[in-house]
Amino acid sequence: MAISARLELRQSQQLVMTPQLQQAIRLLQLSNLELNEFVDAELERNPLLEREVEEPLPTSGVDQLPSKDTGESAAERDGLSDLALGAPSNDASQALDTDFESAYPEEAPVDYAPSPSGDGLASGDSWASLRQRGNGPIDGDADLEAYVSEMPSLRDHLLAQLNLATAVPAERLIAQHIIDMVDEAGYVRGDLAALTERLGATDTMVESVLALLQTFEPTGVCARWLGECLALQLREANRYDPQIAGLLENLDMLAGHNLAGLRRKLDIDATELADMINEIKGLNPKPGLEFGTVAVQPVVPDVMVRAAEDGSWRVELNTETLPRVLVNRSYYTTVSKHTRSANDKEYLVDCLQTANWLTKSLDQRARTILRVAEEIVRQQDGFLTHGVQYLRPLNLKTVADAISMHESTVSRVTSNKYMATSRGIFELKYFFTSAIASAGDGEAHSSEAVRHRIRQLIDAEAPAAVLSDDKLVEKLKADGIDIARRTVAKYRESMRIPSSVQRRREKKMQAQVAASV
Repeated sequence: MAISARLELRQSQQLVMTPQLQQAIRLLQLSNLELNEFVDAELERNPLLEREVEEPLPTSGVDQLPSKDTGESAAERDGLSDLALGAPSNDASQALDTDFESAYPEEAPVDYAPSPSGDGLASGDSWASLRQRGNGPIDGDADLEAYVSEMPSLRDHLLAQLNLATAVPAERLIAQHIIDMVDEAGYVRGDLAALTERLGATDTMVESVLALLQTFEPTGVCARWLGECLALQLREANRYDPQIAGLLENLDMLAGHNLAGLRRKLDIDATELADMINEIKGLNPKPGLEFGTVAVQPVVPDVMVRAAEDGSWRVELNTETLPRVLVNRSYYTTVSKHTRSANDKEYLVDCLQTANWLTKSLDQRARTILRVAEEIVRQQDGFLTHGVQYLRPLNLKTVADAISMHESTVSRVTSNKYMATSRGIFELKYFFTSAIASAGDGEAHSSEAVRHRIRQLIDAEAPAAVLSDDKLVEKLKADGIDIARRTVAKYRESMRIPSSVQRRREKKMQAQVAASV
């Protein structure tokens, strides 16, 4: 077969990642605070951008988002374009080298260097600040001292331990709410009963999570009162006995210096009482103060979910987190008439293109967040209605297919975004749980729901009939949950539940203690 050279014409399609497309993708994963910082930087850099703060934005439902009005509005008479959530202007697509609809491609690479030609946002300092907030600094000149010199707060320290302590979604949700109730001294300040009712959890679940948090460092943290804090530290030092427990139950007498009454009540002599008092003096009544105190930054939800009158859920964007930006076209027209040099004209065109693209990027970002949030609410209706144990198995692909988006887009949308519900404020990623197959033809079960069922079975077991992992598998299969014994053991260990042998031994000891009393 002879080999010869020849020319062929082939037609193909490919996606070109321009700086504007990179910006639209990165805006998705920014939190509301980071987004406002970026918009503020753009307002300082771009003279054609202005912030509008007067008219409220309708945000209920995608179809209710504002659109371009055919009539002339007051803003248009002043030379201003639509709001950030309004329809895009007509001339922007002509000035850009790609269609706006392709701003969210199916496959989006993670890193792209800004264009050296100076197009769009690649020519300004704002691009560098955006990359630094997104995937890290461009030139590597990060201020390391800003991180090294920062003292971690008690909340950050507890959350770091929580990531290693449990992987159960329900326990993590409850634990995060309890951690938010911890004050600077390390005590839980708040009504746990109200938290239990709001989350739709059980008293046993909340008490179990609280007991887990009380094993964290510093010792004595997450106590509800002083006696409990001191008892946790004494147990850690293996110095907790009935005599000192009685002393902790009568701290009011110790505070009143009623030493004689304490000796009579505890049936001890003066030497023993002095030793116990000295031991208590060596404890830390405020363990949380070991960490630096920082200003608490409240979580501002991006999405609000409210119950509608017909029993459904109303999903709305939080207008307080949406930057509202206008393009001052009258100023552009006035300045362009008096511009003579080519560099000045190029600068004005670049500012106009950047401003137009920013307004459309903010518009598309808001619409995408709302669509994803609405689908999450639809999928997790059981959680909102009945509680945390009714979380359904959900993954990114399910949501992406339902709203005709790519998984990478849904992943970016759910990062650093929060939803305010009647059960509290949750990060969007918390609504995604793995699935356990059904033993029959029914629907799959959420892994968190399976863990909850395992805990229920163990809590209800009798002392004379402690359930082994094999017995748990049989009972779960009877409930329609097809699960392996190794998976049951893994879930049990993740919930810090001892084996059947250890539980049987503990129950026998408890029965003996109860009988002796």
